[in-house]
Amino acid sequence: MEHSTLEVTPSITAKEADINCAGIGRPSDKPHFPFLDLKAQHATIRDEIKTAVEAVLESQHFILGPEVAAFEQEIKPHVACEFVTGCASGSDALLLALMALQIGPGDEVIAPPFTFVATAGSIARLGARPVFIDIDPDTYNLDPSKLEQLITKKTKAIVCVHLFGLPAEMDTIMSVARAHKIPVIEDAAQAIGARYKGKPVGSMGAIGCFSFFPSKNLGGAGDGGLVTTNDPSLADRLRVLRTNGSRGKYQYDLLGMNSRLDSLQAAVLRVKLRYLDHWTTARQQNARLYRRLFAESGLDQFVSAPTELPDSVHVYNQFTIRTRERDKLKSHLSNTGVPTEIYYPYPLHLQPAFADLGHNPGDFPVSETASLEVLSLPIFPELTGEQMAAVLDGIADFMEVRQQHANS
Repeated sequence: MEHSTLEVTPSITAKEADINCAGIGRPSDKPHFPFLDLKAQHATIRDEIKTAVEAVLESQHFILGPEVAAFEQEIKPHVACEFVTGCASGSDALLLALMALQIGPGDEVIAPPFTFVATAGSIARLGARPVFIDIDPDTYNLDPSKLEQLITKKTKAIVCVHLFGLPAEMDTIMSVARAHKIPVIEDAAQAIGARYKGKPVGSMGAIGCFSFFPSKNLGGAGDGGLVTTNDPSLADRLRVLRTNGSRGKYQYDLLGMNSRLDSLQAAVLRVKLRYLDHWTTARQQNARLYRRLFAESGLDQFVSAPTELPDSVHVYNQFTIRTRERDKLKSHLSNTGVPTEIYYPYPLHLQPAFADLGHNPGDFPVSETASLEVLSLPIFPELTGEQMAAVLDGIADFMEVRQQHANS
């Protein structure tokens, strides 16, 4: 189901006009364009970024400091958490969260296998065992109905992923976790700004983890991450752990790590944070237009658009469609100049890095099927009407060729 309070803006009307002029399903020359056009985004804020970066260079203060402190304060309204801690990457955010909860050898942590490797890799790096849970076929997030049966005396945490920008079903997850007194870590790397029943992701579990990798909705000029919590004791541990376990110079209270957010990254992120809501709205508008045009052209008979839920706000880090002929469609679109990506072509339980867990094909069938059928289309805020028309033309042309083969 679809739910949004956003109004259709003139930019969408112009984009629709471009698509109507181009037509759908009529092969034509289309420009080649990137899956994510960061240059187009940068062009709109170039001077602000240069000013912010030059100020850091003049200060020669590159590690933590005032830029990081300011960014941590400014992002609080977006995550609705009292305590936020910048770190070196989204992967480190997950690792720091697990370390703060004192996860270690012999512990079990429940997590989905249909996600980026860092979700489970951070668990394994600490000597704990990732216990995989299959996903819901519509949302791609962990299936909460399977959660209770996986909990044992060794279960020390649950990692729920808000995949592609859609919040996981937090009511059930949190209910089960509370019943067993197990902390929940929210992997919100792809979902800053997403909301579940009015609550921002990253604010509902014990700790939230965010990534500022350049492809994220709020992306830096390199790696960066954030951990969030409303628990003062966890906040204290997180801040100490990110600086090699140190509370003061050469005083080490914990075995931590070096995972500090660079001042240069913080300066860039402070500029971009001012535009985050605008960019999120543009992504949501693009998604809504995709859906409408799929329905009007009949493409929705061939591909499934992403699920939207009435109690959640999807922020569309990815617009992931689904079709049983994914690989053929991807190849066809590539040949016509339309970029696509697959997130993710192999579930983690079948990756060599997790072979020691002893899983086999068929163990998590929903995740395995999704990995064969998902395909992400361009959704970046600056996507033009001409570019969207090229995507729609490519899919429609593939359907036409497919139908001709079926009738021959």
